Amino acid sequence: MRMNDMRPEIVLADADFQKFREFFYRRTGIFFEDDKRYFVDKRLIERMQVTGAASFRAYFVGLRFETNGAELQRLVNLMTVNETYFFREEYQFQCLVRSILPEIAGRKRAGERIRIWSMPSSSGEEPYSIAMYLLEHWADVERFDVEIVASDIDTTILEAARRGRYAKRAMQNLPPKLLAKYFRAVSGSEDHQIVDELRESVDFTRVNLSDRDQTRSYRDFDVIFCRNLLIYFDDVSRTEAAATFFDALPPGGFLCLGHSESMSRISALYQVRKFPDAIVYQKPL
Repeated sequence: MRMNDMRPEIVLADADFQKFREFFYRRTGIFFEDDKRYFVDKRLIERMQVTGAASFRAYFVGLRFETNGAELQRLVNLMTVNETYFFREEYQFQCLVRSILPEIAGRKRAGERIRIWSMPSSSGEEPYSIAMYLLEHWADVERFDVEIVASDIDTTILEAARRGRYAKRAMQNLPPKLLAKYFRAVSGSEDHQIVDELRESVDFTRVNLSDRDQTRSYRDFDVIFCRNLLIYFDDVSRTEAAATFFDALPPGGFLCLGHSESMSRISALYQVRKFPDAIVYQKPL
């Protein structure tokens, strides 16, 4: 072993963790609890080693004052969780086609646009599931101009979503009929790739939900899916996210959260709608 390989082990102090946690929270709205300390330290140390930073202070100064945001984006990509699968919490998709969309369609003329926003999109399973569900289960899908926008803060995961290639685990809940109809086997592996027509039906965009400058252009969405994101936010960030979604919805628009999330405990802006398949939240008409 060469002497150059015998580098001292990097250990982050409590104060280092606190400084980074506050900085990351201000930039992304994501707050790391103390029990995530090992997870955060491991990824910070990994980036310090890659960039050749001699200390946390040197790395952190560069991170704070970089002009292009590239290193912060790399950290975001490392520290955001992107585990999902097709037809996750399917009952909400059932609610979408049985209750939500018929109500929205009743306020529109044939040919008008219906906009759906999936945030965060992760690797694409949710927005592609929505597209498949509309094609398979909503009889009026051809009567309207349906637009599906899928957004995430993680640029790496967005590239994976655009490719639309998935391992077996992500497809565990897919009916065989849909797997055969909307996917093609990838030669030499157990992976499958979504057919081009379905991939092209979803517009993937990068957006930081905590940055009002970035979300300002996201408007007039009839339905927003934001599932299992707000559990990573603190109360202040949740309230800000609720306001962002409220601004993005027209009167009568709907917001769908994850099964463990409740807008009633976050914001009084929304009305609670109890449909047979799911509880969702509506911007008052």
